[in-house]
Parts: sequence; structure tokens; C-alpha cells
Amino acid sequence: MKKGKVYLIGAGPGDIGLLTVKGMKCLQKAEVVVYDFHLNAQILNYINHDAEFIYAGKRGGHHAMTQDEINQALADRAKEGKIVCRLKGGDPFVFGRGGEEAEVLVKEGIEFELIPGVSSSIAAPAYAGIPLTHRKYSSSFAVITGNEDITKPESSIDWSNFANGFDTLVFLMGVKNIDAITSKLIEHGKSPDAPAAVVRWGTRPDQKTVVSTLKDIAGLVTEENIRPPAVMVIGDVVKLRDTLKWYEKKPLFGHRILITRQYTNDYEPLEDLGAEIFEFPTIEIAPPESYRELDESIDKIETYNWIIFTSANGFKYFMQRLIDKNRDIRDLKGIKISAVGSTTAEKIQEYGLKVDMVPEEFNAEGLIKVFTQQSTVNSLKGIKILLPRAEVAREVFPEKARELGGEIDTPAAYRAIKPEKHGKRLKRFLKEGRISVATFTSAATFNNFVDIMGEDATEILKDVTIAVIGPVTAKAIEKAGLTVSIMPKEATIKAMVDEIIQWAAE
Repeated sequence: MKKGKVYLIGAGPGDIGLLTVKGMKCLQKAEVVVYDFHLNAQILNYINHDAEFIYAGKRGGHHAMTQDEINQALADRAKEGKIVCRLKGGDPFVFGRGGEEAEVLVKEGIEFELIPGVSSSIAAPAYAGIPLTHRKYSSSFAVITGNEDITKPESSIDWSNFANGFDTLVFLMGVKNIDAITSKLIEHGKSPDAPAAVVRWGTRPDQKTVVSTLKDIAGLVTEENIRPPAVMVIGDVVKLRDTLKWYEKKPLFGHRILITRQYTNDYEPLEDLGAEIFEFPTIEIAPPESYRELDESIDKIETYNWIIFTSANGFKYFMQRLIDKNRDIRDLKGIKISAVGSTTAEKIQEYGLKVDMVPEEFNAEGLIKVFTQQSTVNSLKGIKILLPRAEVAREVFPEKARELGGEIDTPAAYRAIKPEKHGKRLKRFLKEGRISVATFTSAATFNNFVDIMGEDATEILKDVTIAVIGPVTAKAIEKAGLTVSIMPKEATIKAMVDEIIQWAAE
């Protein structure tokens, strides 16, 4: 029997870019993932979806699982010979109870490995522009739990030592006890005027930082309604925030952008400028239910004058089937190729194939225009066209091509299906106003979104800025009673991203 193993992985404080490379590699081979609430849920998108997902989080004081139940789940799955990843926010060994879980695994004779994560004790102050050490202000710091019941007779916290022995103090999970914490520090000799800051949701678009003095920070936290998760920093390094704050200055800071298709590098500029991507694909690309029609077209490939690819997916699945049938690009010799969209054209050119025509408008109407211009007699008589495409697609171009006398075959090369997923977390984010822009790249991505979200789908989108690619998508959304605010002239993700950046700057 295969020997199981448990990886205790720190997911970092929230910014998905702070997950370590090693952590990501381990997650991608996970067979079981036991995960917490306080982490960026987008990390779960990078895990094999055949894996077993076990939610063990705590929110609002409610525990989905007790610590004993978590320990048992880790041990049981590992004993079944599975690769188990225990995914925690921050770092497992910094107030993450990772040590307790590791002890159980050792006792059970289960192999484990610890993959550290970036702790919020360091990351949240850093994203707020507060260094924990600085040659002029601080040569030491301490990280302290703020979650202890400090009214109990025998506290494990040496208040006198912390108040007087360290230049910088960092309290985690201390919002609930902030009045008592600040009082204890002042009581044991810390200056009431010591600079203090509280950073909520550090490294996330929701990040909010308040700055005051030790004696007044508790009142300000109440006034500003700062709730967990938050990190408190006390010390002269807080004075550097006005000079060193950088995250909040990013043009897209505060924006969380929903993408309803699989992430690509075209979305990177949004993240570079400070936005967080909420990836929630509402379509999945799969092979067609039958290759019969596509195989028939490939068997007579030399008879076509043109092949039109309307998407990168259409090209990808066509080429894969061509190769599966023991053919290759040499069989395309003499056939002209048209690509709808610059992204599709780039994918084709990566194969060393020449793209003969790209319409100015990246849609069926644009294709009709260029093919009409190809013929001086406004006819496609004698022209044979192959259009490998999705199983469900618009008939605008095929009908026009036949009307002009052309012969066209439209075999299914792939199909877009609605993934089996629930949108509970996304729905909550939308209702709480934590999504500022929602993007849709096709009518299918929107229609599937509505199906997944349920009857109140349009209601939760009404206060969100909607960005789309192309008028067909816009029409589907407007038909549902919503307003499309962003639509680029060029129907590409890159152009849409550029328009979102421009919108945010206005």
C-alpha cells in the first residue's frame, strides 16, 4: 500500500502571490486538502479538482471542525496512503497550531513536512508601510498572541518584559482584547504616547490601516469599526508609515475583480497595479461529445480553400485531433488560414503557421465583411471553408457564407460546459460589496454565472461595474436588466484589461 504523507503548508496572509513556490508544488499533487477560512480561496483553484476538499475553518467564532477532528482527519487520510495538505493562513508554526498537528502525526507514525508561509505578523505591517525593524527606530521585535484571556490569574504573557524589552510589538488576533492589551502595556511601563497602528485584512484589497497612540488606538478601532482579522503594531517604526506606505498607492488598490473564465497572463496588469483577481470560471472547455464530423473534415482536409479559427480553443482542439489522427501541419499546405482575434492568431503562429487574414472586428460580422471584400463579384462560389468551432455557436457567418455561394463545414472541435461548483463564497463577496468589477468574455460565461448564483444573480450584480468582450456578450447582460460599463473596441481580454485600468483612473 502506498505510504501517505502530510504537508503542513502556510498559505500566507492573503495576497496569493505570497504563497511559496514549494507550497504551490505540493498543493498541485495533493489528494486531500484540509483548509482554513483565513486564506485566499483562489489558491484552491490551483489544486487538482479530483482532490478531496475538507473545510476546517473558523469564522465568527464558529468552528467547522474541532482541533481533535482536524487531527483525526489528517491521520486517517494519510493512513489511507494519500498525500494530504493541511493548508493554513499565514505560517503553521506562528499561532497556527501547526506544532500540535505535527505532534499528532509523529505519535501516529505518519511522515510529515512543514512548508513555512509568510506570517501576517510581518506581511500586514509591510503592506501598510511599517517595517518591524529599522536602524534608527528598532533593533528588536516580539510577536505576541492577542487572543489569550488576559484576565485569568496566571497569564503566560510577561507584560513587563514585552512593555520594556522590545522596540516593536506585534499582536495577532488582538482586536477583541485591544482595550485590555493597551491597558496592560501602559500599566507595565510602556509610554501611552507610543505610536500604534492596526492593520485589518493586510495584503488584501480590503486592507485598512488606522494609526494613533497606544492610549487612543482602542477607541479609534471602535470608532472605525475595525474587526478581525487584524494585526496591531506598537513602536516608533509606525512613524514611517506616511513615508513608506506603498500598497495603498497602487492605482487599482481596493479593487477585487471577478473573472468568469480561466486565468491567463492577460490579467496580470490588473494584479501588478494592485487589484486582486477573484477567479470563478463559469465555463470549462472539454472535447466534443463526438469527433465524427471533425474527423470527416480532417479526412478531406486537402479539399478546403480556407480554415477559420474563431478562438484559441478551436485551434488547440483541432490541432490535437489532427495529430491524434496521425496527421500534422504539412497536411495544411496550400490552405489559407483566418483567425478571429489577435490572441487566436498568436496561438496559430506559435505552431509556425502563417495567418493570412485577421478581420478588424473580432466577430462573425467582421468575418463576413472581410470575406465579402475578398470577392470582387460579392460571391464565395467555388470557395470551400472549414470552421472548427464550439458545439454551440452562432450561425451568422455560416449562413452568410452559404448565401454568397460558398461551401462551409462547421464540425464541433470542443464544447463549453458549465462546471459543477457552488458560488457561496462569491455570492457573499458580492453581497458585501467586496467585488468592484465583474468581467464576462462571452454570453455563456454570463448565463452560466446566473445559473450558478441562482435567482438573485442579477440583484447582487446591480452595484458592480460590468466589463465585457464584444456586443453579443453585452446584449445578453443588458437583456437581463443590467448595465455594461466597459466594452473595448477590440474584442480581446488584453483590450478589456486596458479599459478597466483606464476606468479606474478616471
